[in-house]
Amino acid sequence: MTELAAVKKNLGKRDMILFTVSAILLVDTLAATAAIGTSSIFWWLFLGVFFFVPFALVSAELGCTYPEQGGIYAWVRDAFGGRWGSRISWSYWVNVAIWMPAIFILFAGVAKQLFFPQMTVAHQIAIGIVLTWIAVAANVVTLNIGKWVPNIGAVFKILIFLSIIVGAGYYAADNGLANPISLASIKPDWGSSLQYLPAIIYGMLGFELISASSEEMRNPRRDVPLSILVSGILILVLYTLGTTAILAAIPAADIDLVEGLVDTLRLFFGGSAIGEAFVVLLGLAALYTFFSNGVTWAIGGNRAAAEAAEEGELPRAFALKSETRNTPVGAAVLMGVASTLILLLYGFLVNSNEDLFWSLFAFSGVIFLLPYIGMFLAFLKMRRIDGARPRPFAVPGGDTVAVILTGFCVTVLVICIVLFTYTPGEGIQWPVLIGSVITILLGEVAIVWAEKQNRAEISPAVC
Repeated sequence: MTELAAVKKNLGKRDMILFTVSAILLVDTLAATAAIGTSSIFWWLFLGVFFFVPFALVSAELGCTYPEQGGIYAWVRDAFGGRWGSRISWSYWVNVAIWMPAIFILFAGVAKQLFFPQMTVAHQIAIGIVLTWIAVAANVVTLNIGKWVPNIGAVFKILIFLSIIVGAGYYAADNGLANPISLASIKPDWGSSLQYLPAIIYGMLGFELISASSEEMRNPRRDVPLSILVSGILILVLYTLGTTAILAAIPAADIDLVEGLVDTLRLFFGGSAIGEAFVVLLGLAALYTFFSNGVTWAIGGNRAAAEAAEEGELPRAFALKSETRNTPVGAAVLMGVASTLILLLYGFLVNSNEDLFWSLFAFSGVIFLLPYIGMFLAFLKMRRIDGARPRPFAVPGGDTVAVILTGFCVTVLVICIVLFTYTPGEGIQWPVLIGSVITILLGEVAIVWAEKQNRAEISPAVC
């Protein structure tokens, strides 16, 4: 068999900061949380201190102490064994395969608003499929090329957020506050407000993603903590200011930055030829960020899955790599196939049961959160069984603080999973629950299949 090419060290501090911003900072998350109302400001600040910061600290310690290709998969594998690592890797990979089609449908919807108002559903599906395979191509080139997709996306996201913040500020100054913003108004109702926790937490996850490409970093022990610190401050400030600015300008009930991004930008900047041109430019930038979102998460998910498959813990198809680039061809192509099938399914169902697709998107949220429970528990166990290992960066406060932070963050994640599957006042969301269970069971089938492949390889050698 041809020897794989050596891994090139293509990722520096700037790349890692922009990659992380691209992964976590999402325009649709800003919309979803602002629509909660002024209490969302409290939740950004509260969870920023008690979840986002601990999550960043834990990611920094694990990323620089265990700079292994595969990231979150490798951490859980080392702490709890290969099978649990495989479950984490499967959840990570399949969530991206389900989530990426929704992002590309969002791309097609905004493109329709900007340029093609008569675009049919079939054309939107076709656009989504084309983008899926462009994303696959971006995953199989080396990161010295592929890294520019998330890097440019991060810059565009920052510009869009800053434009929304400035535009909303001027609009509110001329028209008054659309929602009262005060200490009293941001105070949450601790009963009903809890149902919005998943939307906030969903927008805070992704610090660990860059560590899936540790072998391609120039100096992970030095750069991982610094990149997380810089990107974390930037992300939290933009999310909080962006949410506040939108609430100052638009009534909470009217906020719709997912489907109405262009309309919102026109509200702030339209009215002149220059303003309309600026709206189109921001709209084009938003289109690119939707694409870069898919590429960013696919890069992390595919590399984690490929690492698990190389260890024999997922089917061999996931382990196929380019002999010249050493990139995860198998995992990327399988993700492309899965994404395409979901888009086609959406095309068949959209006219009769559109809610089904969004149920698929919702249950992907459950699958998305599961690996992070494993990551926090792995952090705690590695502190216990491998405490003597030098840690270039460590969560301050010793083991007591580590236990407290882990307990709180795991509790928050479990609550979010429950709230994804159970809506207060409505009951159990059966499509979400059933979809989640089926996806987990498919992962178990994939793991058993991989184990059978391993036994089949070993048996001839023994004979």
